[in-house]
Amino acid sequence: MIIATAGHVDHGKTTLLHALTGTDADRLPEEKKRGMTIDLGYAYLPTPDGGAIGFIDVPGHERFLGNMLAGVGGVRHALLVIAADDGVMPQTREHLAILQLLQLDSLTVAVSKSDLVGPEALERVMSAVRQTLTEHGLQATALLPVSARTGVGVDALRRQMLQQRGDAAGTERRFRLAIDRAFTIGGAGLVVTGTAWGGRVSIGDTLWLSGKDVPVRVRGLHVQNQPARQGQAGQRIALNLAGDVEKQQIQRGDWLLAQAAPAPSTRVSVRLRLAPALHATLRHWQPVHIHHAASHCTGRVALLERPQLHSGDEGLAELSLDRPLHLADGDRIILRDAGAQHTLACATVLERQPPTRGKRHDERLAYLRALAAAGMEDVENLRLRLSRQAVSLPDLAWDRQLNETGLAELLRAAPLRIAGQHAYAPEHWVSLLEQLLQRLAALHLQQPDQLGASRGRARRLALPQESEAAVNLMIDQLLAEGRLANTRGWLHLPEHVLAFSAEETAQWRRLEPAFAEENQAHWVRDLATAASLEEEQARALLRKAARLSHVHAVVRDRYCSSATIRGMAAIVRNLNQDVGYADAANFRDQLGCGRKLAIQILEYFDRCGFTRRLGDKHLLREARLFD
Repeated sequence: MIIATAGHVDHGKTTLLHALTGTDADRLPEEKKRGMTIDLGYAYLPTPDGGAIGFIDVPGHERFLGNMLAGVGGVRHALLVIAADDGVMPQTREHLAILQLLQLDSLTVAVSKSDLVGPEALERVMSAVRQTLTEHGLQATALLPVSARTGVGVDALRRQMLQQRGDAAGTERRFRLAIDRAFTIGGAGLVVTGTAWGGRVSIGDTLWLSGKDVPVRVRGLHVQNQPARQGQAGQRIALNLAGDVEKQQIQRGDWLLAQAAPAPSTRVSVRLRLAPALHATLRHWQPVHIHHAASHCTGRVALLERPQLHSGDEGLAELSLDRPLHLADGDRIILRDAGAQHTLACATVLERQPPTRGKRHDERLAYLRALAAAGMEDVENLRLRLSRQAVSLPDLAWDRQLNETGLAELLRAAPLRIAGQHAYAPEHWVSLLEQLLQRLAALHLQQPDQLGASRGRARRLALPQESEAAVNLMIDQLLAEGRLANTRGWLHLPEHVLAFSAEETAQWRRLEPAFAEENQAHWVRDLATAASLEEEQARALLRKAARLSHVHAVVRDRYCSSATIRGMAAIVRNLNQDVGYADAANFRDQLGCGRKLAIQILEYFDRCGFTRRLGDKHLLREARLFD
């Protein structure tokens, strides 16, 4: 378990931690010189079971609040320190607002320097502390007076800390660690430390380092300042890493991840909860400072329901980030004003990829409210997502931080149709099937002389947003159910039959005798002249004849009968069996035609997939074609 300290500058957080643990958490020379915590410090309290409670000592000065926020990110327990001789101070309230927004699991309050005031003054401070907690909507698990100088109350506080227990929440998710320090150790190499937000990690694991975007291997682990073989969510972990990365390439705010992450977010849908302070107001498109885990950037808030929110309000919004962040569902983000003077709100991530349009439609806002109500309930979240569109399984796994086992369990818990890397609700799947059939019906009305559409065209016409794998599954299902037909590769409704009209039948009878000659190919202009037809009229008729498989266009405007094509295909098949290939020379000799026509026929067979070209040779690919 990890406990973060909080409190005003000079209220004795570091001194109290030293009394509790025997460790001086101020590690920087400047901190020791000035007697003030500037950056994050760490101390550990051994537990009777051989483990340790980790403490993150955060700065109390307002100038270093960004470092404080990097320390409390991902932490579920806090120790608030308030000096008896000062009482509740501005940074006490600022830190309390942050703790209240983060909705921690427990809060212990220590009234430090209790030896500097008398009993009555101490009681007044204790009463003021209780009142301040109530104002912030917080309740402490314990409120204890202590003195690090005399030792009064330190043992009671230590016992209270030892009674705190972390839980296993998050350990079944993906491993995710927010890096707050990186350094090198002689003989060991690169070490990074941080708070584990989820999952488990073991020596030998390969992780993904964001920022540098490279894989690294875990050579060694320290968990809560002790050597270990495995670490998990809710612990401070130091990892000795091996890989193509150096200390200078790692920044506070980078992540160590179980696997490579999708592209970081520049826009995200959130639920806002404003701090209970008079200055806590937010206007639409207000610039803010954004603190997530150990990361800090700037951005703007686009309010979705009202033009302005006030102290204690809740509302839906979209954050526009000036620097992309790796966010996941349920992550909490602290927002501060543009001058970095006041904490304004906590934003809880609802959606990592918001749409670009229709953000304020009633249906859209109702969907976001439902996502907020579902929280971290995976099955309900998936149900809501599926009600709107197909769900990308890789995106779902990242957004919910699900490992392979967790994703498989979730998919089993919901009635789904899986197509490639996407999941569909059964009713959505059925609606897409109907949409495909309706679009084909419309195509038949628009182009009655067309037999149908290829698979690719059917997808482009009816379901361009769906994956190729999904559309192919839909087509296969409709074919199996008899609601769709496939004629020579053309998809059409079973009742749609392509045929010559009476006028076209008469015209075809005038053209057809020319195709009785074997191994011949005819140009449109010659056929039109022989049949006394307009050239464009003959061209349209032959295109339809090709769709009816009476003829084949070997090149534009040059046609062979289907019987002739089958005979030519037999020659190519025999040449491949006898000499291993067909080429222009041996095919021309067998066919008894000119070289130009031989080449045109062979290239046509390549385009059809009957053969494939290798240099000047044409090798058989699909022997059953043209049987």
